[in-house]
Amino acid sequence: MDQAKRSLRIVHVLRAPVGGLFRHVTDLAREQAARGHKVGIVAASNIGGEDGARQLARLAPSLELGVSRFAMRREPHPGDLVAIIRLYGEMLRLRPDVLHGHGSKGGFYARSLGYLPLRPCPLRVYTPHGGSFHPQPGHRLFLRVEKFIASKTDLLLFESDYIAQQFAEGVGKTGALQFVAKNGLRPEEFQPVELAPDAVDFVYVGELSRYKGVDTLIEALALIHADGVFAPKLVIVGSGGEFESLANLVDKFRLNHHIAFYGVLPARDAFTLGKIVVTPSRAESLPYVVLEAIAAQKSIIAANVGGIPEIFGPCRDRLVPHDHAPALAAAMTAMLGKSDLELETERQMLLAHVARNFRIAAMVDKVMAGYEAGLARRSRIDR
Repeated sequence: MDQAKRSLRIVHVLRAPVGGLFRHVTDLAREQAARGHKVGIVAASNIGGEDGARQLARLAPSLELGVSRFAMRREPHPGDLVAIIRLYGEMLRLRPDVLHGHGSKGGFYARSLGYLPLRPCPLRVYTPHGGSFHPQPGHRLFLRVEKFIASKTDLLLFESDYIAQQFAEGVGKTGALQFVAKNGLRPEEFQPVELAPDAVDFVYVGELSRYKGVDTLIEALALIHADGVFAPKLVIVGSGGEFESLANLVDKFRLNHHIAFYGVLPARDAFTLGKIVVTPSRAESLPYVVLEAIAAQKSIIAANVGGIPEIFGPCRDRLVPHDHAPALAAAMTAMLGKSDLELETERQMLLAHVARNFRIAAMVDKVMAGYEAGLARRSRIDR
């Protein structure tokens, strides 16, 4: 039977049910199930908290192959062997046509089963999500593992051209088929958000980690205040390990009355708190928050890193250098000085590009085309 016509048994494997990777997996699984495929998810039980559990519980009724959770470690650990054995048992039970690993640990677990007997043998698929391709402790070890396990990879699905390029440079040629399936948004996300009555000038939405560059944003705000022309305020929405150091930086620059920290909020709720979204990242893949902000018709300032230029498309010349507070301050000051007409023109240009190129239906079409090509090649080899 034609692969495009039959229902596939698809299992997605990821470690952390949090953040953009989790959103990508849940969007993909939900749409695949809606298209008539039998879908399941395997995720870590020791991360994600109540929010991750709630999201999986909401999704579970549409997943015919269910949700399985057990402990998974972020760093290499002897417990990885236990997790692989648990995953192997699940695959013997579920007998998937496609085993799709997401992120470095999910991808490692899924493809490790290539060294164990599985009948029928599933198509082993890997989607890198960026984190392990950023320079960080363990980066070289990650690349060595990728080269080692490349022979057990049937299909590579990249969420951005940037990550595809990083993979090619860091890992090199493999025998796997390769497709780019860029993150996409739901139709209802292409609606403007209304500002709260007490909205401030700028809002940051995301994790409080070094890679997100929030310290650069605070320094840029301090430079604007020192210049004396504007005295803008900033809301920081998110959580993470850098909260204390960022709070200390706010104290250092005496910006306590101009910067407020919020906890985690849904992106569209956070967008109501500030007129201009700022994404000052040092490293990114293809961040959902930038897509969501543009779809919500927010004015946005972003750093020229990772796949963000792909999102900005013809407007990529507006991006600012990363890790450069004076350049960021200049961009923020320029944005404050623009007329409503100028801001609206910029918003509509970005919106048009994102609406054409970043929709969930197109993302899933590309993923399914990759599956079909991989399964067709597997069928030819098995003849």
